Amino acid sequence: MSQSFNYRHLYYFWIVATEGSMVGAAKRLNMAIQTISTQVKLLEHELGFALFKPKGRGLTLTDAGVAALAEADHIFALGEKLPSKVRDAVRGKTLRLHVGISDGIAKMAVHRLLAPILKDDHLHLICQDGEFDDLIADLATHKLDLVLADHAPALSLNFKVQHQIMATSAVSWYATPLVAEQAVIDFPHCLAQLPVLLPTTHNALRSRLKHWFESERINPNVVGEFEDNALLTTFGISGMGVFPAADWLEDYLTQQHGLIKIAGCGDVVEHFHAIYTQRKVIHPLVSKLLMSSD
Repeated sequence: MSQSFNYRHLYYFWIVATEGSMVGAAKRLNMAIQTISTQVKLLEHELGFALFKPKGRGLTLTDAGVAALAEADHIFALGEKLPSKVRDAVRGKTLRLHVGISDGIAKMAVHRLLAPILKDDHLHLICQDGEFDDLIADLATHKLDLVLADHAPALSLNFKVQHQIMATSAVSWYATPLVAEQAVIDFPHCLAQLPVLLPTTHNALRSRLKHWFESERINPNVVGEFEDNALLTTFGISGMGVFPAADWLEDYLTQQHGLIKIAGCGDVVEHFHAIYTQRKVIHPLVSKLLMSSD
């Protein structure tokens, strides 16, 4: 590669690749599409290969583009870590761990998943709550080191990602004592009359519950659906209805909030996934978490 190679050109290519289109990159960088397109073409000229090809209304990577993106990911991941590494060298050794927490996962479960590293003397934990797709996008651009979610990422992602099930928990039905007193009569068929709270369809648990309802021939009386698991739990604790929760949370729900565990939910389980990008050197705290998983 000649000495005229410009890392700014590589940066514009990287943004286009992660956004999937020139339009998306232009919006993210607040620049004209033509300016970004010119920078990418200069990089292609320097490398001697086309990096993109049209796909529908957007772009997809060529084989050369895939190889370039892998190296760009590594280069800019190192660049983003430079300020914190300099600060750490001055202030003393710390390990920053940026964790994305999907809104579909129970927050008390997150605390339990991260327990193996919480007593690390050098830990500086930064948690970001949000929607799954947004968190995966931040993972792709190395703004996050790890994403915790209730389901695995799509196989169609155009960047290298790995995932591991950190834990699996059975699921049961919980309610306040007043609601639970009614629920124990003719359970689970009483769920056709009693108020039921469920996660929305974006949550992986919802489809498993749907199959369970169908197997039991129950049409549940759904009075509330919640995208955020914390909201679902909050309304359940308030007495709005019967709701499903991972048995991992049984002590938290029954001892701290006085709820009653009514019954199990057949073979329905909830999975807790750790999602991370493939790198030559994985974050040491991510490695520790993966090694300690159930």
